[in-house]
Amino acid sequence: MPAAPQISPEEAVRRVAQAREALIGEVHKVIIGQDEMIEQMLICIFARGNCLTIGVPGLAKTLTISTLAQALHLKFHRIQFTPDLMPSDITGTEIIDMDQASGQRSFRFVHGPIFANVVLADEINRTPPKTQAALLQAMQEHEVTVAGKTYKLEPPFFVMATQNPIEQEGTYPLPEAQLDRFMLSINIGYPTRAEEREIVMATTQTAKPEIRPVLHGQDILWVQHLVRQVPTSRHVVDYAVDLVRATRPKEAPSPDFVKNWLAWGAGPRAAQNIILGAKARAILHGRFTVSADDIRTLAYPVLRHRLFTNFNADAEGIDVDQIIEKILQTVQEPSYGEPIAAKPAKSAPAAAPKPQAPPAAPPPQNPKLSTD
Repeated sequence: MPAAPQISPEEAVRRVAQAREALIGEVHKVIIGQDEMIEQMLICIFARGNCLTIGVPGLAKTLTISTLAQALHLKFHRIQFTPDLMPSDITGTEIIDMDQASGQRSFRFVHGPIFANVVLADEINRTPPKTQAALLQAMQEHEVTVAGKTYKLEPPFFVMATQNPIEQEGTYPLPEAQLDRFMLSINIGYPTRAEEREIVMATTQTAKPEIRPVLHGQDILWVQHLVRQVPTSRHVVDYAVDLVRATRPKEAPSPDFVKNWLAWGAGPRAAQNIILGAKARAILHGRFTVSADDIRTLAYPVLRHRLFTNFNADAEGIDVDQIIEKILQTVQEPSYGEPIAAKPAKSAPAAAPKPQAPPAAPPPQNPKLSTD
């Protein structure tokens, strides 16, 4: 991990906020709208995570990821997942080389497309779990093992996967263990009418915008190191932990609606990712510490793919986002410190007794006139 430049924390956060504005500006040369998706992707990159983007075809999932890779000046590879894809098609394979001079043969490892900085796993649910699992070691340990030999992946490294939620035929649901390796699950909705009109006008002309690199690999590693240094108060950490623990239907403190609607809740990795994502969001917005609002914002993409609804929720038409919203309304933000007891009102001091006037002297009696 490279050492952070010797600059003040204020200057470091200011540079990150400026880089965020520049990156968003470059991506918006190609992508119109989708501000939430772009910000969550940046949070995932700077928090050293992997993200899963879910949306119907045509919402620029693939284009956003490739454009972001250009703006970050990173090596980009796209893997199109298909039912016949094999693990070696992702990680690479050994081939036999023959020396023309000596005639000796030896094995040589040919790197697969996983050896890049940004790997797009396009339509990841279209390949069997055996091939999906080829990403697990790379996503978690940033290395690949082939034929008993381990190869390190060059940092920074991210896996950004896409998934089509409406097509179930010929797909393979991701195993829970692999879903948990994705830091964020980003839902992508349709653009507004004004955005869609602008998309049509921009994509039906000959002009092609040029993406200017904003950051490089070493810059991203520095920001990742900076994210880990963002301070987080104890009550904010407890808030994230309480939200995650409230999703577990078999835990005593969980609300009744969680026990009624969820079959399984989130594990400890969810709380870790909420805090890391909140730290990245804080400095991207030019703030020096994490707030409870950062926790609430990250709760949706972090918990969305880690909660599993049961038959009751499906029958009532309750989706995961509705459950997360209800959890956020139910779990109160912790507070610390001894309650300040109300001080008794001070009674007004008793008025000092007025000094009593000395008793009046009896009026002098009229002197008796002498009769003499």
